[in-house]
Amino acid sequence: MFGLSAIDIIVIVLYFSVVIGIGLWSARRIKDSEDYFLAGRRFGKFIQTFAAFGQGTSADNAVGVTTTTFTNGIAGVWSSLLYLVATPMYWLVMPWMRRLRVLTLGDFFEERYGSKAIAGVYAIIGSIGMMTIISVGFAAMTKTVVALSPKPLEALTEAERAEYDRAVALDQLNARDYNTLTPEQKDQLHELSLQKPRRLFSHIDANILIWIVCGVVLVYAVAGGLEAAFLTDALQGVFIIVLSVLLFPFAWSKINATYGGAGPLDALTTVHAQLPESFFEIFGSPTAMDFTWYYIAALTVMVTVNVVIQPNSLVATASAKGEYECRFGFVAGSYMKRLCTILWGFFALSAVVLYHDQVHDPDLVWGYATLDLLGPLHLGLVGLMIACLMAALMSTADCLMITGSSLLTQNIYRPLFPGRPERHYVAVGRWFGALVVVGGALIALQFDTILQQLKLWWELNVMVAASFWLGMKWRRANRIGAWCSILATAILFFGLPILLPALVPSLRTQPALLKSTRQRTIVRTYRAREMDILQRDQEIERWQALSAQEREQVERPLPLEIGQAFEKTYRHPSRSIFWTKGIKQDREGQAYGSGMLSLELVALDRLGFELEDNPYALNETLRILIRTLVPFLVLIGVALLTRPDAADRLDRFYAKMKTPVLRDPQADAEALAGSLAQPDALNDRKLFPHASWELDKWTRTDFWGFVVSCLMAAAVVGLLVLLTRIGGS
Repeated sequence: MFGLSAIDIIVIVLYFSVVIGIGLWSARRIKDSEDYFLAGRRFGKFIQTFAAFGQGTSADNAVGVTTTTFTNGIAGVWSSLLYLVATPMYWLVMPWMRRLRVLTLGDFFEERYGSKAIAGVYAIIGSIGMMTIISVGFAAMTKTVVALSPKPLEALTEAERAEYDRAVALDQLNARDYNTLTPEQKDQLHELSLQKPRRLFSHIDANILIWIVCGVVLVYAVAGGLEAAFLTDALQGVFIIVLSVLLFPFAWSKINATYGGAGPLDALTTVHAQLPESFFEIFGSPTAMDFTWYYIAALTVMVTVNVVIQPNSLVATASAKGEYECRFGFVAGSYMKRLCTILWGFFALSAVVLYHDQVHDPDLVWGYATLDLLGPLHLGLVGLMIACLMAALMSTADCLMITGSSLLTQNIYRPLFPGRPERHYVAVGRWFGALVVVGGALIALQFDTILQQLKLWWELNVMVAASFWLGMKWRRANRIGAWCSILATAILFFGLPILLPALVPSLRTQPALLKSTRQRTIVRTYRAREMDILQRDQEIERWQALSAQEREQVERPLPLEIGQAFEKTYRHPSRSIFWTKGIKQDREGQAYGSGMLSLELVALDRLGFELEDNPYALNETLRILIRTLVPFLVLIGVALLTRPDAADRLDRFYAKMKTPVLRDPQADAEALAGSLAQPDALNDRKLFPHASWELDKWTRTDFWGFVVSCLMAAAVVGLLVLLTRIGGS
């Protein structure tokens, strides 16, 4: 059925039965909103660790890292490792979430700025963010499962076969050294790149699969709330780790069987011997046009600023018994994900060796490898892999669903309809949870690539990040400044980019807005390896097949030998400057801009910046830096020109934030009451007692935990460097 064996289907059904059972069991323990949305704040370090790992690790991570590494070499791991630099900050910042002692992060905005309206706006932004990241998981999971049930060529329709032939032609052109293409082939490459034809067609309809998984998440997570989500996260965390290591022994065994050798070290040696040197460049690989060092640096700044303001950060930490469980679990779970990321990247390198001439859509690599390596065993391992992918998706989707529903219930519905019984709000929360998951499924159907969805998620929180950070640590930040920062950012970076093309469709075809970066070629010198020699031999064969006239236009490629120094030319195609989904063609061949309009880059263009001469990654870096800095500049400027907020509310807020959380709820309530009664007595905990900046002195736990976390981040990078060298000459 659907290209799967009976035992694979049995494994999948059993897994679904277990998680649904957990959801129904947890539903019996829910008495009020805190039970449903925060599981009664009763979790210790073990559950917190796997909760942080599970809610931060979805199907898009393993599949996405494999995709970017298969295409760009080991530099592709930065698509997921971007948060590495931010991870030590979690040790310091996550206790803030627990000290807030609130139900949602929207409650912070109400308490700090005295505005239910700002809390409601944040609830909408946060819920859309939750839907977006759920959509990324849906897209990654469906791409992989679709690859596990491919249609054979003879089963393709006439239209599918025509599209397949165009995809094959595109892959062949992309595989060649750009300098060896004739002018006609270069034009064909440009045209096919705009069309983006598919090469794989499946027995499984990706849209139907999305709705099936959506239904399963709704059954167990809507019923059981956060407790069901976190308990299944612990189960699914084990599945994700299994997913991360399951393919390695089979991939290495096949490499050794194909190229000779025995054991992991010989397999790694073969990987180094086969792959081009460029695949082991951690930074600055010429193939990684989306992940240059400066783009990675800019994204690191953005995600460091934005990650804490993600509403699921509070849900993942506020459910802990105390501060130490909260910070330990979040940091430990995050580093588990970082280590798995490296595993995914190195599996992708093995996949390149095995499938570089068989798989041409990198999004399908994981599924193809699973079918090839595990399918012939007939042990249900393909079904287990599908269960792992669904576990990775659902462990994220359930937590994000609860997060989104808590925001909509607590910060929009409850203020509009106060005084209702707690069970009423729990019921409403279940309906909102269903809305969040369905919204994620709908968003997944609107994007072409996983990277486009990730970029939207990375950037969405810029609207509220300044209000959070400055609200936490600067007494001068006020309600007016927060409103101006949020509204200006929402209008400039999201509202107008969506509305202007909708209201004035002609903008999409204006020549001035269809500018692209210039096509760039990069020449690098490498030592020849097996795959380099194979590619060169293929180039020579293609040159020999050219007509005499075509040969005069293209220089004859010279043969290579192992270890020989040679130059390789990489082509970075032109990319749209102003449209987030690029420039496409309609049925009449008319070019048009797709997606949102990047007004910040339009402004730079009007100011005279030659954006066409920049690499695509540099334009994206400029856009990211503008989006990150503008909200802070607006809030600071407006706050300095307007009156501060009420001093008594600020005193109470910062007194609470200086009071550590105790594990015993009654003792914690008494300690908090004492702090609120005498807020000035806590000023000795400030680094600058008489300043408006609320920077607290570090405790011994703060200092040593941060140091250890920094060492862990360095160790992750060290492991990445070490693994790129093991087996190399």
